[in-house]
Amino acid sequence: MSSTTRRLTVAQALVRFLSAQYTERDGVRHRLIAGTWGIFGHGNVAGIGQALLEAGEGTMPFHQGRNEQAMVHAAVGYARQLNRLSAQAVTTSIGPGATNLVTGAALATINRLPVLLLPGDYFATRAADPLLQQLEHPVEADVSVNDTLRPVSRYFDRITRPEMLIPSALNAMRVLADPAETGAVTLAMPQDVQAEGFDWPEEFFAERVWHVRRPAPDPLELAEGVRAIREAERPLIVAGGGVHHSEAEEALKALVDATGIPVASTQAGKGSLRHDHPADLGGIGHTGTAVCDDIARTADLVIGVGTRYSDFTTASNTLFQNPGVRFVNLNITAFDAHKLAALTLVADARAGLTALAEGLAGHRVSEAYEAEYREGKQRWEQVVEAAYRADDENSVPTQTQVLGALDAVVGDDDVVINAAGSLPGDLHKLWRARSPRQYHLEYGYSCMGYEIPAGIGVQQAAPGTAVWSLVGDGTYLMMPTEIVTAVQEGLPVNLVLIQNHGYASIGGLSEETGGERFGTAYRYRAADGTFTGAPLPVDLAANAASLGMDVLRSKTVRELRDALAAARASDRPTCVYVETDPTPTAPPAEAWWDVPVAEVATREAAVSARQRYDRHAADRRRHL
Repeated sequence: MSSTTRRLTVAQALVRFLSAQYTERDGVRHRLIAGTWGIFGHGNVAGIGQALLEAGEGTMPFHQGRNEQAMVHAAVGYARQLNRLSAQAVTTSIGPGATNLVTGAALATINRLPVLLLPGDYFATRAADPLLQQLEHPVEADVSVNDTLRPVSRYFDRITRPEMLIPSALNAMRVLADPAETGAVTLAMPQDVQAEGFDWPEEFFAERVWHVRRPAPDPLELAEGVRAIREAERPLIVAGGGVHHSEAEEALKALVDATGIPVASTQAGKGSLRHDHPADLGGIGHTGTAVCDDIARTADLVIGVGTRYSDFTTASNTLFQNPGVRFVNLNITAFDAHKLAALTLVADARAGLTALAEGLAGHRVSEAYEAEYREGKQRWEQVVEAAYRADDENSVPTQTQVLGALDAVVGDDDVVINAAGSLPGDLHKLWRARSPRQYHLEYGYSCMGYEIPAGIGVQQAAPGTAVWSLVGDGTYLMMPTEIVTAVQEGLPVNLVLIQNHGYASIGGLSEETGGERFGTAYRYRAADGTFTGAPLPVDLAANAASLGMDVLRSKTVRELRDALAAARASDRPTCVYVETDPTPTAPPAEAWWDVPVAEVATREAAVSARQRYDRHAADRRRHL
């Protein structure tokens, strides 16, 4: 310990420490914790709140949120836009403020995105016991509501003495900056400890740079991977979010240009190649394109790059049907690299792709295979054009025509954000991603309510970039609160609000699985007690306006395109509101999604759905 110390509270020390942390990759430095979101209550107002005030905006920028879950979503959007090299912290009081963090923490950890959570906690000294909002556990007195954050955090600690902060804060930074370990990190802060003074060693506040490594693949693993690719006749690359996080898009393009191997994209990986690259087959899995899923069914080698292989990507273990299919997984996380009994390349995506390209020098897939997938891509482009096109400019737009109108307005570097409902399927199939960061879909947790706060985080990370948060009415009603934050901060987030009177995506799934759209429409009750009456007379556009947004209402395709162009030109938070024609115009699913159907039922819809389910389930396979 140094002989030079500084007397600060625990909260003051933490804020000073966080302000001096940096990441570095490829010689470029970023501030690791670039700001703190907060809502104050009795568990943090006099501790972390006072510390932030004392430190000042120059030391630690502060962002005022309206909902604790939304603050985490904003921080996650920020971190994703900056390729996980910079993150934000979120502080809340104890009680409901802390437990509201759980959903956001799960989203961050599932998507492998860094966020630092600083919830208040009960008195470590038990001087006030029971405390306001305290959960009194009869046999475990050290349990608090913050323990709900343990399973959704990559690192968790409760700071019950000042000295504990030093090793715990260092471990927190280690995890946040580690591309293989990152996710939500929670430091639970008892409110009495936050305010306690301590003599801190000056070294604790010294500037630290956390190097974000790019591990190269093991030579033996690399040789096996290269051999497998050279032997394959129908290889397919599945590009996941790790391609973007590693900034490996150019390395992927170089490999594809040299070998002709086609690329399928997960929701997180879309945009790894530009949509007009001849080897880009678009989305894969249940929400994938016809050409991509056709190629996937016959692929004899699947090369996963930075993907977790969720059930949408693997189509519930029914998509990859070649009897001899094998897998090569390039992933910085060993846990993901070993999925599907794959040959593993535990390495950084860019480093791994570069090494594969060198090992595959002179190798190229057959001309017949290239011609096959290129022709399939051309056929799918015609499907996209048909879905986007409106024959009558004065008609009410369908949802896919909304995407067509947006496609005509956005610039190459605009960011389009979505997470839940029917939009992710339409976007994955149809959106033409023009740059690596344009397509921002949160589909690891597919959390309703993510889009608006994430748009704020992206706008903070990329000022001057046009940001579009796409939401349906169901998602909007979940979490419109951060509109107020966008207005307060002058962040010109564009909100595209699509009114279709209910949960369109789950309504369709319910119909497919025998649920007959039960409980999925926003309607009055009919005489028989069911929700099949008239649509509810809600005016979500008026609601957005009441929260401070400029609102542009559009009723036709032409009005919609004009409104989108006006929103993009505005320097104010703007909502484009449109009611859509519910007629389905999106291409149907090209692969099966395993959603179990009632095995015993009397209603014909469920009986028929179970018969369809059993037929599909018979095609399941375990890749061993």
